[in-house]
Amino acid sequence: MDKIKKIINKKKKSKIVCLTAYSKNIAEEVDKHVDIVLVGDSLGSVLYNYSSTKKVTLTEMINHSKSVRMGIKKSLMVVDMPFKTYSTKSLALKNSKKILKETKCDAVKLEGGKRVIEQIKFLIKNKIPVMGHIGLLPQSTKKFKSKGKTNSEIKNLISDAMLLQESGVFAIVLECVKSEIAKLITQKLNIPTIGIGSSVYCDGQVLVTDDLIGLNHTNIKFVKRFSNVKKYINVGIRKYASDVRKKKYPTKKYSY
Repeated sequence: MDKIKKIINKKKKSKIVCLTAYSKNIAEEVDKHVDIVLVGDSLGSVLYNYSSTKKVTLTEMINHSKSVRMGIKKSLMVVDMPFKTYSTKSLALKNSKKILKETKCDAVKLEGGKRVIEQIKFLIKNKIPVMGHIGLLPQSTKKFKSKGKTNSEIKNLISDAMLLQESGVFAIVLECVKSEIAKLITQKLNIPTIGIGSSVYCDGQVLVTDDLIGLNHTNIKFVKRFSNVKKYINVGIRKYASDVRKKKYPTKKYSY
């Protein structure tokens, strides 16, 4: 809970940095620089080439989260609850307890506002820390478009944000929410907002690590490629292949 309090206390003081990780090796590097490590169900498209996050299973999330846990020393670890694993209060509690017990994570994340508010309240009542997620919801949307363009969308976004805060979530992800609406919601809330494609006005930002380091190719508007690790991977593998073919590797130094 101390880690969660630290996140909440960053509101209006310093920006919160969040990135995804799906394995120990990546988690070790991410953990050095961020406040929150998210094991996102985005692993479905990034690692398994699924057409939708709806195909991600609880077992897959737990297995990747176990690996990530080994790489984290300081950051808050949050795990996405997969599609249909929290459709009822009892199912949500059962599966969230399983995730926390098996992965040793700090919190879970559920997508939706009013639609899942009873499940979220039930989890928090049972001492399961929850991060909220509104705006574009990959688990339930068919068309990937920004949110907050119509009066109806704006009203629902604000209402959902307030409901989630009242339920006891410690932070809310705003995905692809129009800048001015993200700003308005962030100002209204006492808990942090974590933006993804939702402007600099949010209290923090999250991205898929594979996207920003150039390991995964994507044309999504909000993704900025900060480095190109494929370039360095290619250099190393090309040198290895060359040395093997030229009989330069393995030398005695690398042989028993």
